[in-house]
This record gives sequence, C-alpha cells and structure tokens, in this order.
Amino acid sequence: MTTATTAETQAKASIPAPGAAPARAPGRGAAAVPSLPSLTGLRWMAALLVFGLHVRNFGYFGGEGGRIATWGFGAGATGVSFFFMLSGFVLMWSARPGDRVLGFWRRRVARIYPVHLVTAAIALLMGFALAHQPKPTLHQGLANVLLAHSWWRPWWQTLDPVSWSLACEAFFYAVFPLLALLVRRLGARGSAVLAGVSALAVLLLAWADAHHLLSQPATSFPAARLPEFVLGAAVARLVLLDRWRGPGLEGSLALAIIGYFLVPQVATGYPTNACTLIGFTLLIPAAAVADIRGLPSLWRHRRLVRLGELSFAFYMIHLLVLRAGTNLLGRSPHFGVLTGLAATTAAFAVSLGLAWALYEGVESPGRRLLLRRRPKPAASQAETAAVRVG
Repeated sequence: MTTATTAETQAKASIPAPGAAPARAPGRGAAAVPSLPSLTGLRWMAALLVFGLHVRNFGYFGGEGGRIATWGFGAGATGVSFFFMLSGFVLMWSARPGDRVLGFWRRRVARIYPVHLVTAAIALLMGFALAHQPKPTLHQGLANVLLAHSWWRPWWQTLDPVSWSLACEAFFYAVFPLLALLVRRLGARGSAVLAGVSALAVLLLAWADAHHLLSQPATSFPAARLPEFVLGAAVARLVLLDRWRGPGLEGSLALAIIGYFLVPQVATGYPTNACTLIGFTLLIPAAAVADIRGLPSLWRHRRLVRLGELSFAFYMIHLLVLRAGTNLLGRSPHFGVLTGLAATTAAFAVSLGLAWALYEGVESPGRRLLLRRRPKPAASQAETAAVRVG
C-alpha cells in the first residue's frame, strides 16, 4: 500500500471554506501546494477493501455469508491498484523542481522502512513460534528486507505477504526523479497524452496477462504495475496546471463503484485493474479538486483522515493478524453469518489497534529519526552565514 501513502496528504494545512473562491493550484515557482485530506480518507477505504478480500480468502464465512463476502470484497485487490495510482498522484503533486534525488529517496525510505522492517520481523517470529506458518529461507528473507522479492514470482509473498506491493513502490521511487523531470517538461496536452498511453498500457497488460502471454503473472511484477503509477503522476500534472476537466466527486465515485462490481466479469489477477481504471483515474483528481476548491467531500471528515493516516500500518499488519488467527479458528472455518461477523470484527479490532501502535510507536518516530538533520559544525555554520551576508 503505498503505497499514496505520504505525509504530505494529511490534513494539517487549511482548506478553503465551502463557497470560497477556488484556490488555483500553484505553478512551478510555488513553495507549497494545498494539502489533500480527501485523498488520505480514500486511502482508508482502499485499505478496507484489501482487508475484506483477505477475510473472504481466509474463509471466515460459509454458505450465504460467503457469497455475500465474495460479492462485496471479491474485487478488493483493486485497492492496491488505487494505492499505486494515488502514490503517483501524491508524489507528483508534492514534488518541487529543486528536490534533490538523494533527499527524495531518503524521505521515501523513512516513510516505509520502519513499518516494513517491524512487520517483517513479526512475520519471521510467527514463522518459528506458531504452527502452520511459512518459514523463509535466508535468501528469501534478504530479498524481502531489500524490497526486491516481487521481481521473482516464487518469493513475492515472503514474510509479510502484502509487502510485495512495497517492492513495486520501491521501484516506482527509484524511477520517480526521472519521471518527474519528464512530466514537468510536459504541458497539458503532453500530460494528457502520457495519461492516455499509461491507461492503454494497463489495458494491453491486462489482455496479455489474461491470455497468459507473459513470462510470469503481471499482478506482482513491479515493471507491470508502473503504468498505474505513471498515470497517477500524469493526472496530477493536469491538476497542477489547472487543466483537469473530469467529472465531480459524486460522478467519479459512481463510476469507480460500477467498475469495481464489473470485476467478476473478467479473469482474476491483473485484468481486474482494467475494470476500475477509469473510475480510479477520475476519482483521485476529483477528490483533489474538491479539497482545492473547498467543495463538499465526505472523505475529508476528520475521522476518515485519521484512519487514512493509519492505513499504511493497517495494511501491513492485518494479514499477519489473520494468519495468526488460523491457530485459533482453523483454516477456512466457514462460520455462519453471526459467528463470521464476530470473528471479522475481532480481527479488524486487533488489526486497527496494532496499526495505531505501529503508527505511533514505529512509523512516526521512525520517520522523524531518519529525517532528523544533523547539526552543522560551528565552522560550517559560520561559512554559511558568511555566504548569506556576502
């Protein structure tokens, strides 16, 4: 889940009041851009879709309850596609022309690595302490820690299974400085063309994957997920240039929901992303524009924003909670509706509580620690002052 999973989208800056004059997105020379709390709220909904999918996959519900769970969350994997597109949008939105490459990569490492390392350690401990839990080899563990495991299919779900998406995000982060340099040189027409090419690439990959024309499934292969990230970045550029002309938040959400429920009509895996491509492409900028212009947005509610802040930690811990639960509930217990709901509620509560602990005890302090600036030596400070005065 990158995961758009950046602190820049938190609701810390002021948002124009409803009815106020539209706030034009700043241009190249601006020092800051408006925060987009609605995107943080939407992040939570994407994480919730993934959670529902995994509850369904673990077989908490049997009979009619299982059919309802499949109907509601069988397409939950598209939440990861939303994360990838949102990541491209947010990084392009918050990127500044003067950003240094090493500084950008340092911020990305500080954003994802503390939680990644802790959840990997938890998964490793579970592998040796609990029954029926996978135990990685040394090479698999190293590949996971280095976020290289998604490049080879046999390793893609090593340790914390959902970390495969972080390996994709790590690849996106590696290419983003070059992508940002390219996108900044594009005007509105060039950005629209890039968005169209990226969307077409997703559709072609979906077709190729459905017909088994690729050497490995595209779902977890980082290079195959790059077009979704680029699409998000290209759309962000259009919003920054004040040239986005998509439908509003309600219409975009309706199209996203329609696409979500079309998923059962296509092959499983990567092709499902083709169903939600249009809806997500429209929904993300619509939510951003609503924040910029102070338009009504359910996703800007403070509780949803708070849950969105916890979404990365929730995404990273929830599957480990479900795995640990198999030692108590068994594999695919197929409970009745009431018992299944009780088990789901318990798993959700434990996952959310641990997510809060990870956010407050690992993610936030870890990011502050890794981004802490070292004080300059006295001589260096004097030289800096001399340069400023001179």
